[in-house]
Amino acid sequence: MSRPDPRPLFHSPTRLLVVLLLCSLAAATATAAERGPAVPDAEAHEIAPGVFTLYGDINPPTPENQGFMANSTFILTDAGVVVIDTGSSVQVGEMLLRQIRARTDKPLLAVLNTHVHGDHWLGNQAMVADTPEVPIYGHPRMLELIAQGVGDQWLDIMMNATNGAVAGTEQVPPTQSLDDGDALTLGGLTIKAHHYPKVHSTTDLMFEIPELGLLFLADNANNGRIVRMDDGSFRGSVEALEDIRTRVPAAEVLIPGHGPVGGWEIIDAYLAYLTGLQTAVAELYDQGLSDFEMKPAVTEQLAAFQDTPGFDIELGKHISLVYLEVEAEAF
Repeated sequence: MSRPDPRPLFHSPTRLLVVLLLCSLAAATATAAERGPAVPDAEAHEIAPGVFTLYGDINPPTPENQGFMANSTFILTDAGVVVIDTGSSVQVGEMLLRQIRARTDKPLLAVLNTHVHGDHWLGNQAMVADTPEVPIYGHPRMLELIAQGVGDQWLDIMMNATNGAVAGTEQVPPTQSLDDGDALTLGGLTIKAHHYPKVHSTTDLMFEIPELGLLFLADNANNGRIVRMDDGSFRGSVEALEDIRTRVPAAEVLIPGHGPVGGWEIIDAYLAYLTGLQTAVAELYDQGLSDFEMKPAVTEQLAAFQDTPGFDIELGKHISLVYLEVEAEAF
């Protein structure tokens, strides 16, 4: 009868090495499986000297666009790179970073997040992986909301909408705050922050770069896209867009949160939708209609926007939100 070998299983160095290699391979395979696929490279459009914008898909997040549906911009300076909005996932952030690194090896000077909605900042993870000490700026209310769990909600939204394409994304929120009237000097450029209490959300920052004639609108005004306003204000949006024109009259290039870069016509078109909706709902409210009864008539009055992506998805909610604002003003 043979006796069992009293030596430990890993007594042999060779056997131990094989086991460790197999464990490492299994761990690497599991990690790869937990990450969504890379996002294909998008064209970086030079919208001003040294300023490049990547246009996200004009449609909401889907498995096909992998959540890449918001604009991201980077600015090359002699000292380094400034990034404004990093996208909806680590994969989008990595794609953005590839465009940056194709043009410069200089460090990231700062990342600016325009607001709390995750399609604009969940790519921060990739920026910190590249430059761990990079400061990330956002409005104070954005920092508060992320601490309260809004980032978790946005990760769930993006995971569900893309069938897991953003897997592997981790929250890397802003580390520094900017409020209305604050300014940064980065790479020889002045970046002024403009904030209004409640526009697209309560956390929106518009950024002005006077040396380049640039104004980043974020989602306060979009070009060819109707966006969610669940935590925003239609009245606040109109007031903010009318006021920003007086604050930044010299701006020539306006960068929306979604859709192509342009001029002041972007704000004009977006105001036409906002004010058209307000007027239609107010008139129907005076006629005694409830919000759910208004949609056919409002749709007809806003016929010019019916083919705009997001119109069918958002209009019903927009009518209800404007109805509440009109009702509040009536009392």
